[in-house]
Amino acid sequence: MNIVVVFLVAVGLAMDAFAVSIGLGIRTVSHKLRYALKVALFFGAFQAVMPVLGWALGEQFNLLISGYDHWVAFLLLILIGIKMIYEGVKKDEQSRKKRRTPLYTLFILSIATSIDALAVGVSFAFLNMNILTPALIIGAVTFILSFLGVDLGKRLGLRFKNVAEILGGVILIVIALKILIQHTMVY
Repeated sequence: MNIVVVFLVAVGLAMDAFAVSIGLGIRTVSHKLRYALKVALFFGAFQAVMPVLGWALGEQFNLLISGYDHWVAFLLLILIGIKMIYEGVKKDEQSRKKRRTPLYTLFILSIATSIDALAVGVSFAFLNMNILTPALIIGAVTFILSFLGVDLGKRLGLRFKNVAEILGGVILIVIALKILIQHTMVY
């Protein structure tokens, strides 16, 4: 598999993290560069590590998780999306400015958006590929797109206030539905 194909795979894998990053940027209006770096680091690291785990565990792990991986991602994204919509409807601007995304939420979102990278790692194992270069590319692309997503979300949040947070929640729910639909179409 050449580097261009690996890069395209990385962009495809990063799209969920990019969309979630937009939602996180919308959610937190008063964040700084440090927040965008933290989100990008979480998503980029998980997207880099998950293919390595999938590659290492190969077919055994794929058989164990493939039956319900989409449900885990679906439920996590739906719950966080509903929470964001609720907060967008109920919170006033002052409390919205003070809100930060807890580390455990970033951890859960990182897992939910990188489950597909685990499956890609399994497929790389079947192709007898060296996993280090693809994992680094996947992680770097996700880091960059997540950083840009937080910034884009921040700009949307500043302009549209609570409506933007509701939109961020809707984006998470749409991603969750996309995961579910893709899984049902495959099987």
